[in-house]
Amino acid sequence: MNKSRGFTPLEMNRILTVVRQVRKVPELRARLLMGFTLIELLVVIAIIALLMAILMPALQRVKKQAQAVKCRAHLKQWGVIFAMYTGENDNKFMHWDAGVWVEPLRPYYKDGGEGMRTCPKATRSLEEGAFPTFAAWDRVNQYTQEETVYRGSYGINNWLYDRPPGATSSTLMWGNPSANNWRTTQIKSANNVPMFLGCWRWGGAPYDTGDPASPAGWNEPPPSEDVFTNGFGRFCLNRHNGTVNCCFVDCSVRAIGLKEMWRLKWHRVFNVHAVPPDWPEWMRKFKDY
Repeated sequence: MNKSRGFTPLEMNRILTVVRQVRKVPELRARLLMGFTLIELLVVIAIIALLMAILMPALQRVKKQAQAVKCRAHLKQWGVIFAMYTGENDNKFMHWDAGVWVEPLRPYYKDGGEGMRTCPKATRSLEEGAFPTFAAWDRVNQYTQEETVYRGSYGINNWLYDRPPGATSSTLMWGNPSANNWRTTQIKSANNVPMFLGCWRWGGAPYDTGDPASPAGWNEPPPSEDVFTNGFGRFCLNRHNGTVNCCFVDCSVRAIGLKEMWRLKWHRVFNVHAVPPDWPEWMRKFKDY
């Protein structure tokens, strides 16, 4: 016959703990019915505030990531639109005097609405209080047939435009030598030639030399229409954490680093190995390429 044994101190302590908890049940029920004291309520509020402080930065990051993904989805749609247009026009891009890209592509995108034409981070105009980096542009002045407000926050690489009928290689495109224009989608390294990307105007023509990024920060108004804003200054926008989303001539879409823009083949003789400009203060923290 087995002899009964006494409880060990550890086992006895566990039993007493359970007994105490059982005895507290009526007391806890009574306290719940009476409600919390002011101090207890303040403690709960403080805990909630602390949790919010911890979670909000993470939620903001998730929101920004979702906006970047949606922006790239828009650009993939634009890649299809450009492919449809050029496929029906002997692989040629539109003429620069045909209403820039806005009018020639209108039949392909007119049902997409304003949401498709704007980056989720840049839906308001400067007049509506948007910071310059996150500002959308409105009507394309004489280049659009629409009388109502037309809005977008993407722009074309102007070096893609074809020459108008009767123009020659010596014809200037808004002051730029059109002999450097690609004009067609039949490009050997099309995956390194920007086509359509985030822009604070409807297009720009970057040069490999003498074309620095805008000295303006994200919350400062851009300078006038000069060397800073006709070229890289139109595309070098910190909308997506040091990157800008871009659709290339092969219709691939990816995020490119702001300094990486100087390593893309914008036009036929663009030197991708040129010494980059002196970066403005706001760009120095970004990755070099």
